[in-house]
Amino acid sequence: MTSPNRAIILAAGQGKRLLPLTEARPKCLIELSGRSLLAWQLLRLQAAGVQEAVIVTGFRADAVEAEVAALKLDMPVRLAFNPFYTVSDNTASCWIVRHEFDREVLVLNGDTLFGEGVAERLLAAPPAEITVTIDRKPAYDADDMKVLTEAGRLVAIGKTIEAYDAESIGFLRFSAQGAAKFAAGVEKVLQTPEGLRRWYLSVIDELARSGVDVKVASIEGLEWGEMDFPQDVENLNRLSAGWIAPQAG
Repeated sequence: MTSPNRAIILAAGQGKRLLPLTEARPKCLIELSGRSLLAWQLLRLQAAGVQEAVIVTGFRADAVEAEVAALKLDMPVRLAFNPFYTVSDNTASCWIVRHEFDREVLVLNGDTLFGEGVAERLLAAPPAEITVTIDRKPAYDADDMKVLTEAGRLVAIGKTIEAYDAESIGFLRFSAQGAAKFAAGVEKVLQTPEGLRRWYLSVIDELARSGVDVKVASIEGLEWGEMDFPQDVENLNRLSAGWIAPQAG
């Protein structure tokens, strides 16, 4: 299995739980230690050797476009607009870019901040059709995307599953075969009445339960965080400040 050369970032949402910070900008553009969350993501992906990124936009797509232009990255970045972002969850964003799942690919939530080594550990994980990056901690809350694992395999994933031993950080790797199965699963889900309200990780759950080779890659000991609430912004500012300080020194 070769390394994916494309990363898809799902960043269409406004992030209303972060208001008023997201009144005029999507949460991927909230600044953390002098850089937007999106800038941190793109720079980390570029450093890990990813050759191109596709960002699914929605709320304030113009601001995301301006941010990408200002970064002047060596890595090409393309934007794809999700016109359904106000009435759908992120499975619809995956459907918008379903044609991008024609090869090995990474998928990253637009609200996940990750430090050095996280992308590299995912890329170096053993071959699998789908690999879900996980972390473990002593206790989990209602908003965590919980994961049940067994011998390195993902058994179930979801916020309300009753048995779990890890959480997803919102960063996945697909083989070419796994990407094709996922794209087909997204198409199938969006043909159901509840499809627009589904998280894309619910598709991963269904694929795992149907026998698709879904494995996990643990990033225990590495730094990352998710941004959903105002307190998360404070925490991620402290986290990312530690990444800036060594560079400044």
